[in-house]
Amino acid sequence: MPNFKCKYLKKLSLPFEKEGLCFEWMAQNEKIWLIYTSFNQQGFFLQLSKNDKNEFVIQGEKHSKPEQIGVLQKALLVFRDEFCKEIISEAFALKSNRLITKSSIIQKDLEGLEDKFKAYDGVFLEIGFGSGRHLLYQARINPRILMLGVEIYNPSIEQVAKLAKTLNNVLLIKSDARLLLAVLSARSLNKIFLHFPIPWHKQEGRRVISKDFAKNCLRVLKIGGEFNLRTDSKDYLEQAWALFSQLNSKLSLSKNENLDIVSKYESRWKRQNKDIYDLFVLCEELNSNEEDSNENLSPQTENSNALNNSEFLNEVLNKNLEILNENLSFLPQKLATIQKKFCNQPFRGEDFFYRFEALYFIDEKNLLLKLAFGAFNKPDHSYLLLGKKSKFLFKKPFLTKENIKALQRVQEFLCD
Repeated sequence: MPNFKCKYLKKLSLPFEKEGLCFEWMAQNEKIWLIYTSFNQQGFFLQLSKNDKNEFVIQGEKHSKPEQIGVLQKALLVFRDEFCKEIISEAFALKSNRLITKSSIIQKDLEGLEDKFKAYDGVFLEIGFGSGRHLLYQARINPRILMLGVEIYNPSIEQVAKLAKTLNNVLLIKSDARLLLAVLSARSLNKIFLHFPIPWHKQEGRRVISKDFAKNCLRVLKIGGEFNLRTDSKDYLEQAWALFSQLNSKLSLSKNENLDIVSKYESRWKRQNKDIYDLFVLCEELNSNEEDSNENLSPQTENSNALNNSEFLNEVLNKNLEILNENLSFLPQKLATIQKKFCNQPFRGEDFFYRFEALYFIDEKNLLLKLAFGAFNKPDHSYLLLGKKSKFLFKKPFLTKENIKALQRVQEFLCD
């Protein structure tokens, strides 16, 4: 993470604007200061804290990082020059080849994502595309197919976005793939690639593949669509085989199959004479094992299929925010009550949880709440601004059933 350290801060006079960057307002608690920063309609936080040497450490806040790392680097550079004295160390440098302007190849959020599918003959999804060798190869040999890549690391997204500039069938999105699969429409993808995922041999719960993951793959794949796992881990292969074999699908397996394009990881494993396994899962029919339940979401709906309806879920989410706005008048004594109730202990439901990770004071009428919530194996993170008009900063949460249940409980807790 780009960062720098300084001994002293100058007086922060906000809002402050320079070179297209605007440092708009600040939220703080006893340990951390957050500076809301915007650039080209992108919002993110700069995070200020003190280390054990009483030095200020300034960096990007990890759950709000901008799409382009160059934007964060520029923000750090401007903040350093305008508000800091006696720089101790730096771990960033603004390079001319870093993305600063928005790239049409990078999808900021889910808004309008599936509308872009309509311009192509089909959609392939690659999970964790890394250096992008396989994704770009597939895009080149399938010009009428949209190659959708999902990745959690900004540097990988930036690198592949630059390499894909000459292609018109590549779209990249920063997300946890498990959350993305949970909200994509049924029968929307033709192929899903998962090549050399981290095997997590000592922490199997962190693996991408799980029972829910397998179900969602078969839900979003078109009939005749295919999921492909390529791995050097026999243990990972056996787990995936066991999970998919319980569902309505046809499985096949190959070993040490040579591909036209090879990733750096695969090259390494081959030099070590490791076996490479491919699991192919063919979606043959509707998955009768889907168990989406609307229990505890809304007394107004009786059709469990509504849980796959984005309009319904948006309505539930917006209703929760309306209730917050109606119940939280945000007089100083109300803010004090919320601060007193705040704790970092998680709430655990049957299939969901929420945890208040941090609470920040903005002014006498506004608080900032950092939340972790949703399903146990695929948590979401959001900043909820509590004030005259409560809202989620940066992006709306993924509208999964676990997220909706968790956010309803948060709303009930805050309004109690």
